[in-house]
Amino acid sequence: QVQLVESGGGLVQAGGSLRLSCAASGTIFSINAMGWYRQAPGKQRELVAAITGGGSTNYADSVKGRFTISRANAKNTVYLQMNSLKPEDTAVYYCNADVYGLGRRPYWGQGTQVTVSS
Repeated sequence: QVQLVESGGGLVQAGGSLRLSCAASGTIFSINAMGWYRQAPGKQRELVAAITGGGSTNYADSVKGRFTISRANAKNTVYLQMNSLKPEDTAVYYCNADVYGLGRRPYWGQGTQVTVSS
């Protein structure tokens, strides 16, 4: 079994920064893509940023230039550095990982709340 544990969410003023972390543990052979999604109240979950095993990244247009995704493969961990935060970034942020363990399947974290006050 594999678990993803997120940390780093919280309350911040507009213009501030937060860094989210997500660590995968359990029976893991390797991890392909990892990503961050978010879901605001009344809205669908959306992709924020993703990173492949080779380090290629892609971002939602709304966060380009403000957010940076990175990963530490030796630690099975993915990070999301969020700068210049806006109230519209307020959401629950979820980590996702495409894991090769006993089989291959995607896993989700439990979510961490990010609230940006104006």
